[in-house]
Amino acid sequence: MAECGAAGCSSLQADSKAGYVLSTVAEVVERILTFIPTKALLRIAGVSRLWRNCARRVLKTQQKISWLSASGSSRYEEHVLLGTMEEGLEEIYLLPHTALLMVDSENFSGHNGSYRHKKARKCQDEDGLDAMDRLRHLLPKSCDILWIVTPGIVLTPPRLPCSCPQEFMEGEAGFSLLFPAMEGVHIRPFHFCKKNLNQTSLEEAGLVGNPDLKVVLLFGYDAYKSGAARFLNQLLEPLAHSNVLIAGGHVEKAFPQHRDCCSPDSFGVMGLALSGSRIQGASVLLDQDVSSPKAAEVTIRRLKAADIPERNTIGFMFACVARGHNHYNNQHNVEADTFHKVFPGVPLFGFFGNGEIGCDRIVKENYTLSETDANGLQHGYTTVMSLVHLG
Repeated sequence: MAECGAAGCSSLQADSKAGYVLSTVAEVVERILTFIPTKALLRIAGVSRLWRNCARRVLKTQQKISWLSASGSSRYEEHVLLGTMEEGLEEIYLLPHTALLMVDSENFSGHNGSYRHKKARKCQDEDGLDAMDRLRHLLPKSCDILWIVTPGIVLTPPRLPCSCPQEFMEGEAGFSLLFPAMEGVHIRPFHFCKKNLNQTSLEEAGLVGNPDLKVVLLFGYDAYKSGAARFLNQLLEPLAHSNVLIAGGHVEKAFPQHRDCCSPDSFGVMGLALSGSRIQGASVLLDQDVSSPKAAEVTIRRLKAADIPERNTIGFMFACVARGHNHYNNQHNVEADTFHKVFPGVPLFGFFGNGEIGCDRIVKENYTLSETDANGLQHGYTTVMSLVHLG
């Protein structure tokens, strides 16, 4: 009995010491919290004022982007990406400030922004929710969400930057790029339709009169409609003559978080403006004549010559839907494989769409290499391959 009493006393003393450390020593608590995924971190931050302050400091250190991606048939009556996000968001180590999502159009159909999966209606608990409602439920209320639907998807498997990116021109696939609030980097979403595109709205979006603007990711939708080409030129003209990397293309549909200004089925443009002195970028254009793996590698290696840092860097691939294996004599994944060969540690994301936007351009420090006009930014049967470094 005496031995048991001594053991119990020793255990109580150890628990007491551990409790004292966890309630008073910020350095220890902060170190422990770095190993806890962000959703769980936010839940346990309410333990005490000390833990709440430590959690805030840990969140500020989470400066790298993360992503979730998925392909194949879903176990749920919704797109495979949404099911993957519900599970994966429990395990990420950042608080999403901006989310850029892209899914294939083959497995979605909808009208006026209310998307339903082709295979079946959603389960009863989600009945009446469209895709954006679902995302608002999954992501923080303060997170800006851009939802893109496009004919084909390019993605890198989650949390493995060394994994080979994959091109999906058929089947179910999608990804979500998650950007935290980053010191020295400002990411601002924008959305324009024919009702709100003017000089004031461009300035408010940070697309003109912004000396810190470095990269613009731009996605046009319903570009085949009358007036869409003139509308896009109105947006691209000031950007073409700026010291900014521009990359993107035309997609099937684009759904911003708020779309109050648009009339049903109207054309428009959505995207992200990335500003900050730490941002660098480069892009190359694989034109229609680039039709072999060797030629693709020669072009993509020009990106390597731009000497963009590869840490905390994302690759973007915006390709014509007529390329892929159809363009490379039935060889699959040519451009994604080539990018991975040249940049094995950089994840690659993008789409196969209905027209490409971009050019050969380098944006570094205080200079930009390449000049063009609005027409020189718009292409067909090409691929725009880009690097964006976030410092």
